[in-house]
Amino acid sequence: MDNLQLLISGLANGCVYGLIALGFVLIYKATEAVNFAQGDFMMLGAFITIGLTNTEYMGLPFWLALPISLGLMAVLGYLLDRFLIRKMFGESQTSVVILTIALGFVIRFVAGLIWGHEPQTLQNPLAGKEIALGGLVLGMEDVAVIVVTVLLTWSLYVFFSKTKMGLAMQGASQNQLAAYYMGVPVKQVQGLIWALGGVVACVAGILFAAKGSVDPSTGLIGIKAFAAAVIGGFGSLPGALAGGLIVGVIEPFASRYIAAGYSQIAPYALLLAVLVFRPHGLFSQVRTKKV
Repeated sequence: MDNLQLLISGLANGCVYGLIALGFVLIYKATEAVNFAQGDFMMLGAFITIGLTNTEYMGLPFWLALPISLGLMAVLGYLLDRFLIRKMFGESQTSVVILTIALGFVIRFVAGLIWGHEPQTLQNPLAGKEIALGGLVLGMEDVAVIVVTVLLTWSLYVFFSKTKMGLAMQGASQNQLAAYYMGVPVKQVQGLIWALGGVVACVAGILFAAKGSVDPSTGLIGIKAFAAAVIGGFGSLPGALAGGLIVGVIEPFASRYIAAGYSQIAPYALLLAVLVFRPHGLFSQVRTKKV
């Protein structure tokens, strides 16, 4: 029963990693850029929701604050692309990576300036509620994290594989010039995908803050999420979720059965093994570019 409890807890944490990894993959699939500020987007989305919802701040109803937070993060993602990423057009991918790393530092500084550096939790309708199944006790927050993550991943997979806009985003990723000649509004598509990345990060932040505490340094969790995206396959949405779940499950079991000095490196040891034996990831979707 203890192992089952560890498994459920690991799955819930892994879902958060998976959602952040989804943000990495979303932006990479559409723009072939890696947003290393995705974890900080998650942290900022959590703090915006806390600022709107918690009684010590604005005290809005949770279900009213939720769409406002998602909308604000979507606008932030779009503006980031409009005024920063587009200015890097023609520059190397390394320059974009450095830009997003610097942006992460800025977001952590601003979050600390506004909300302070003390850990805070999100006041939500599921706080403290549990489900007992025999000897297994499940927190409603953990159940909500798992359900929302599965639904969101499935929705994004259908969006990218079945809808015209999703296919246009993938086409723009593979060849921007050819997509432009075919009538795809490449700049608008990229702006929308960065907005969608902001929404996904906000969902991850809300779920994380609902089941735990956040502070400005929480954005560094994006490093684990990046490892999850690479483990799952950097171009695969289901792979990003699977990689997050793998990392999330490894952590509690490693902490339980491996010495403390070694348990913390377990996810990165797995990442190293995947890069050596399956460089494209466990669930990779390797495709040649269409011209």
